[in-house]
Parts: sequence; C-alpha cells; structure tokens
Amino acid sequence: MVPDHLQLPVNAIDLLPHRQPMILVDQLLEFNSEGGVVSAVISSDNIFVEDDGCLVAVALIEIVAQAYAAIKGYDDMLNQRQVQRGFLVGGRSFKIKRSPSVGEQLTVAITTIADLDEFSVVDGVVTSADQIIAEGSLKLWLP
Repeated sequence: MVPDHLQLPVNAIDLLPHRQPMILVDQLLEFNSEGGVVSAVISSDNIFVEDDGCLVAVALIEIVAQAYAAIKGYDDMLNQRQVQRGFLVGGRSFKIKRSPSVGEQLTVAITTIADLDEFSVVDGVVTSADQIIAEGSLKLWLP
C-alpha cells in the first residue's frame, strides 16, 4: 500500500535532491516499473527563461533528466531508501522542435531503456498541448 504522502500526483520538490532555482519540474503524475510522467510549467522566474519569454532550448534536456530523477526519487521513497543523487552524463539524438514559453504546461513521458550498474539510459518525450516539442535519449550516472 502506498502511504498517503506518496499518493500521485506528488510534488517534485519532495522527490528531487535539487533545490531552487534549479528545480524545473513540478509534479510526478504517473509511475510504473518502466518510467512515468512528470509535469512542468514554465514560470517567469525560471533561470533559463530569456528576455523574450522563451525557455533556452537546451534546458529541455535538463527537464527530461529531472523528470527521470523524480521517478527514481519516488521509487526510492516507495522502497524506503534515501533519495539518491544522479548526474546527466550524455545525450543521444535529442531533437528540440521548439522552445516553450512562460506559462506553458509541459508533460514529460519517461521510459527507462536500460539500467547498467550505475548508469541508466532513458528516452524522454516532452509535449505541450499534445504536440511533441522535444524528444531523445539521455544517459545518467547514479553513483
């Protein structure tokens, strides 16, 4: 049975080792053994928002990495482990179609492709209003 404080959705700040201003995701919405779904709203105080109100495109890679971190943090908490730190170490064929703007609600779907010792490979798809705005694979190190 899932404890009340871990009933979905769960605020990402409770699942991540990150703190402001580096938290770019908001909530874990769905969780399963292969991944999950995380939400993010682009706020005007986001450190990666430029003067034109658009998020720097490369920040979408960090959003996907944090979405995976939220999923792993939730799994750690469900299994009564301390939330572990991880590091983004690479990306492969990450395609960014456009940068989101302030106020946009993003949905990030994560699928774990492989867990190899201390490394994980994940696929992430970032959507806004049901349109894909970024997608690709990341490698993360979880020492």
